[in-house]
Amino acid sequence: MPDTLGRQLRDLRISVTDRCNMRCTYCMPRAIFDKDYEFLPRDDLLSFEEISRLTRLFVAAGVVKIRLTGGEPLLRRDVTDLVGKLRGVAPDADIAMTTNGVLLPRHVAALAATGLDRVSVSLDALDDGLFRKMTDSGFGVDEVLAGIEAAGKAGLGPIKANAVIVRSVNDGEVEKLAEQFRGTGVIVRFIEYMDVGTTNGWRLEQVVPAAEIIGRINDRWPIEAVDPGYLGEVAGRYRYTDGGGEIGVISSVTNPFCGDCSRARLSADGKLFTCLFATSGTDLRAPLRSGATDEELATLIKETWDRRDDRYSELRSKATAEVARVEMSYIGG
Repeated sequence: MPDTLGRQLRDLRISVTDRCNMRCTYCMPRAIFDKDYEFLPRDDLLSFEEISRLTRLFVAAGVVKIRLTGGEPLLRRDVTDLVGKLRGVAPDADIAMTTNGVLLPRHVAALAATGLDRVSVSLDALDDGLFRKMTDSGFGVDEVLAGIEAAGKAGLGPIKANAVIVRSVNDGEVEKLAEQFRGTGVIVRFIEYMDVGTTNGWRLEQVVPAAEIIGRINDRWPIEAVDPGYLGEVAGRYRYTDGGGEIGVISSVTNPFCGDCSRARLSADGKLFTCLFATSGTDLRAPLRSGATDEELATLIKETWDRRDDRYSELRSKATAEVARVEMSYIGG
């Protein structure tokens, strides 16, 4: 099922909530997402049954990788039940979750038992004061590390630790993060600071290029490039030449990968987005709840993907900076 640029649909990212227990400055700045912010009403959220039904149709259309996101997905009540339902409709798919990790110790055993394969955990700094400042929360680094440890003990892996690197904020943490996880089996992925949404005040000069990150790590511990694990893998992969493991870099700003992008995103209220930097999506909830057949829903999904021509990161400019984009907390990372 190729889009207008020949890209196949392989990955589905499902946001299960737009709420989060952190207020990371690059994602959900508290000045916007404060106590008066109106999150999605509960009735607007897709039910687990609705998510499962749509997922089955996406799998039939070619999806082989499913990722649960948010907001913070572990805030969605009984999300482990959803994992079990997704495993039932997609027995052969790779099912993963992106989380901030602090709730993992409470849920990880049930997640693993119901069919989750992997987790990616956000960790932007090891310095506790800096971490608390970036997340604008009362949570500490030790709580995230405890979540990563719990995931490892539950057999979820390989675990990835995601770090968004912002110039003059946490760029001094690059080597610390690499050293923390060398030899542990956890893969650190360094992510260029991106202009997702319009509320984080993104500026190009705040981006730490992937090439700089790679060079700094290579100066400390020699690394070499690794071939992508699959077509459309977003992270450039590198391994330590001494056998200390692997790191990844995601360079959406300095080295866009739009040409291989195979991702569709389903928002918590049932809108289908074909780009992380989209301005609008296709409503699947309305036809779903008004009695559409599987065939009609599948046709809507196919038509949406067929006309897809998104390549925001390749076109990024002063002009695109003025375009209103959906927030990452809504569409899912």
